[in-house]
Amino acid sequence: MAILGIDLGTTNSLAAVWQDGKPVLIPNAFGEYLTPSVVGVDDNGSVIVGKVAKERLVSHPDKTLASFKRYMPYDRQLMLGDRPVTPAVLSSFVLRRLKEDAEQFLGEPIEEAVISVPAYFDDNGRNATKLAGELAGLRVERIVNEPSAAALYENYQEPEEKTLLVFDFGGGTLDISVVDIFHPIIEIISVAGDNQLGGDDFNRVIAQYFCHVNGLRFDALTGEQQAIILKQSELCKIALTTNPKAAMLANINGRAYSMVLDNRTLFAIAGELFKRIEAPIVRAVRDAKITLDEIDEVLLVGGSSQMPVVRSFLEELLSFDVTLSPSANSAIAKGTAVAAAIKARTPEIKNMILTDLCPFSLGIRLFNNAEEENGLFYPMIERNTTLPASREHRFFTVADGQEEIAVKIAQGEKYYFDKNLYLGELTLEVPPGPAGQESVLVRFTYDINGIIQVDVTVESTGLTKSKMIINPSIRLDEEGLRKKLEELSHIKVHPREQETNRLLLARADALFEEATGTMREDVMDKKQLFEHTLATQDARLIRNAQQQFDRYLTQLEGYFSNPFGF
Repeated sequence: MAILGIDLGTTNSLAAVWQDGKPVLIPNAFGEYLTPSVVGVDDNGSVIVGKVAKERLVSHPDKTLASFKRYMPYDRQLMLGDRPVTPAVLSSFVLRRLKEDAEQFLGEPIEEAVISVPAYFDDNGRNATKLAGELAGLRVERIVNEPSAAALYENYQEPEEKTLLVFDFGGGTLDISVVDIFHPIIEIISVAGDNQLGGDDFNRVIAQYFCHVNGLRFDALTGEQQAIILKQSELCKIALTTNPKAAMLANINGRAYSMVLDNRTLFAIAGELFKRIEAPIVRAVRDAKITLDEIDEVLLVGGSSQMPVVRSFLEELLSFDVTLSPSANSAIAKGTAVAAAIKARTPEIKNMILTDLCPFSLGIRLFNNAEEENGLFYPMIERNTTLPASREHRFFTVADGQEEIAVKIAQGEKYYFDKNLYLGELTLEVPPGPAGQESVLVRFTYDINGIIQVDVTVESTGLTKSKMIINPSIRLDEEGLRKKLEELSHIKVHPREQETNRLLLARADALFEEATGTMREDVMDKKQLFEHTLATQDARLIRNAQQQFDRYLTQLEGYFSNPFGF
């Protein structure tokens, strides 16, 4: 029985299967390979999916939903007509349609699928994707990162040694991966991305500019009018992929509005989007610890990578000629079919090996002497560690008479533990004694399927507890954690809350997110030292500490300001 490969996209989704020694795309009921990731309800309350639903985005915006993949990592309810639904449920409707089309095409039932996800999806997004598959009647034992799937297909086409930078830019997400291919091994070296950036954002920029040119206020328009302009914006964007200029027309309240747009203007009005595109590219190359000269090829996949302004921007940023893959729209789907064939131990490619890595750091909460209510985040397995991975570290009691140790687990890159994604915790009893006398060994093990095993052992007693983290369901609101910075007193302000010191601490937080390894530990040590000085409230000591800390941060920022320097 075939294992289905699925590219579950923000804008469109595709399915493929390994057949007759190659990946084969599966057509839908319209004979097309792209199925719009759109779900709606008709006037009778029945669910409609795909092309028919997309046609109703303009006429029935209150009963039609698109781009819901963006919300997969979040516990969020969306309204489909008068029905509250989750992104996982909406995605399950799309997956079920792909499953039915595949069964019709193959003439046999489909029970299992390999589904692609953005490399930068956290555990919530990955588990929501697995849940969507289960709701669609599919067993999903394997999730593959989208750039990894594209690299798999690239290796299938051209099995030669090379280092790729995979630029995967779709309708709603951006993924960057650095990949080493030395056949038959495809090794993912680093990943970075932005789960809230894609072609949809260019549509919105064009729509806003169209309104500006024509004296309209986008936010003041009705939902149906906004949908009309967004649809025309998308058509205008698509026209600019093959033409130097494109006309955009929209009829609002019986009046015709128009605009002519070229790629030069699009580049200018989308400046903020290009800054956001640059950031994950820089991080991925830096984390891979390579130079641009070591990249043999830039592989462009995803529908939005077809935009000429995007390709021109990449060539300028990377000083590298980039060409669009003929399979830009289908490379990921075909790659999932290759991954499915590997999983099924298909003889032709059973020896092909795809290594994956940890997209976000996994760590525990450390006691913060300078600010007890704000525990620190200590990474146990850092981002871009090749999977499977296992790491162990020893931790000690911090208080006299301490009778238990709580090991709290999170995923992320933030300096403070509570600003990361909480995954769970373990509590163990320890014999009371002086601070630092008792210790625990903490081991994190993370496998290629995203399952985290945490083992904690009290060294003096041998007591061991374990926790397997498969389906975290809590997403913390990072914005809410910043509110306390607003509680400043004009009469008496602790040095930690003064503007100069807050800025220094914020700069350190940003560098902590950028750094890895010993450099990250050094940032943590330097920040803790500065916080301890602030806690003394001694003005002279603080002035000296400010100067030293500022010099250190400035030097490190200089290191990171050169995008690809080391």
